[in-house]
Amino acid sequence: MSAPLLRVTDLSVEFPLVHGVLRAVDGASFDLEAGEALGVVGESGSGKTMALRAIVGLLPRTARVTGGSVEFDGVDLLRIGEDARRGLRGRSVAMIFQEPMTALNPVMRVGEQIGEGPLVRLGYGRRKAHERALELMRLVGIPDPEQRADAYAHELSGGMRQRVMIAIALSMEPKLILCDEPTTALDVTIQDQILKLLASLRERLGVSIVFVSHDLAVIAQTCQRVAVMYAGQVIETGSVGTVFREPRHPYTLSLLRSVPDVDDVRESLSTIPGSPPDLASPPSGCRFHPRCPFAQEDCVEGAFPLRPLRDGRATACIHPDLAAEDVRREPVIAGA
Repeated sequence: MSAPLLRVTDLSVEFPLVHGVLRAVDGASFDLEAGEALGVVGESGSGKTMALRAIVGLLPRTARVTGGSVEFDGVDLLRIGEDARRGLRGRSVAMIFQEPMTALNPVMRVGEQIGEGPLVRLGYGRRKAHERALELMRLVGIPDPEQRADAYAHELSGGMRQRVMIAIALSMEPKLILCDEPTTALDVTIQDQILKLLASLRERLGVSIVFVSHDLAVIAQTCQRVAVMYAGQVIETGSVGTVFREPRHPYTLSLLRSVPDVDDVRESLSTIPGSPPDLASPPSGCRFHPRCPFAQEDCVEGAFPLRPLRDGRATACIHPDLAAEDVRREPVIAGA
């Protein structure tokens, strides 16, 4: 078998504090095959966005990568210089941010922003770069691109601005696109349009996608595989269908149980007790054990790396049969 397009291994990202460090990502590992869409899901603060930004070297100024490797197309992005990494951004790896109004330049017309990469990085002339911008605007479903190309970001709707961001990401034909919750600020109808657009572009262009979200429904609609993060660590991986139907980590099971079901009317929704741990002083052993309904004595101490299970999936839980038994009693997905 060929090596995956992206392989993240034992990635750690820290923020220095006055007393100690905050480890936002702590030994996270996941793979992405060429042409595949991988969802990275978890509660706010679980380390999803920091892991994504570490891949392309766009971490906050005070953050630092303290361990691990990020191999993209056979090259460890953490071992090359900043100039080399900057050369890969846009051309090989592109990123779509959560809020386009803060990512787009407010004083440049959107057509110029879409064509900027080909103009500056690929050596296109201005006419050819403009034609490329119009081509991409049509590709992502922006109507009347000749007129919209002259608009500024504030003159477009949220959905149109996000389509502009996608066009920019595609402008230099990257192999990999990193999506940092790109539909969070959109209403449900526009969100569905953007998700369908991303899925269509992946199939048509063969681009690979890593999609960060806290919304399990978004991951289910967009991705083939999923990596679940908790307290800076990846605690379960596998195909979306298998993990969402038969979770083997209590945290994944708890997340799925907390999703409202329109066919199941209840007086109250299921919740996960307690709060996510302080990443500056995380609990020993399994980090989920203080909130886990199946916690055992041996969950309190030791290391809990991902352990391979059947069907290409893995879990960091040392008692995966307890989650499996709970799912057999009450399926996570109706009719399963």
